[in-house]
Amino acid sequence: MSDLSDNLTMEQIKETAMVDLAYNCLKEKGEPMLYMDILQEVAKLKGFTEQDVERYIAQLYTEINIDGRFVCVGRSLWGLKEWYPIEQSSDSAVAAHLKDDYIDDEEDEELYEHDDEYDDDELDVLDDDDLALDFSDDEFDAPPTDHLDDDDL
Repeated sequence: MSDLSDNLTMEQIKETAMVDLAYNCLKEKGEPMLYMDILQEVAKLKGFTEQDVERYIAQLYTEINIDGRFVCVGRSLWGLKEWYPIEQSSDSAVAAHLKDDYIDDEEDEELYEHDDEYDDDELDVLDDDDLALDFSDDEFDAPPTDHLDDDDL
């Protein structure tokens, strides 16, 4: 994002909120960006160390998420709300820029494909007797009280 750093002094960049720098990065790029790419651009502008990036990763994400200028248009893919017509729902905005998540969806389906293998009749149903607690053995005996005086009891 060289145009942005060319137009602002280092002092101005330091004074500018991360979320505003993220907005300017997206505005300059003109198309949605992955969150980690936005974070890296902001970190580069601010001169962040890796520790700084780790410290601010959640803060910037939260700020982008609640700032009305941004819209999530895919898995970790962010754009500017102004790019999408008002009458266009966020779902259709997402559809316009979604990356192919088909492979991920197949993997998710594999996780659940074995759920149908169990028949309700095969499941062991617990009744009240299974849930009753048995205090009859010595495991739950009260601790010895022979060291206590009559006044302590």
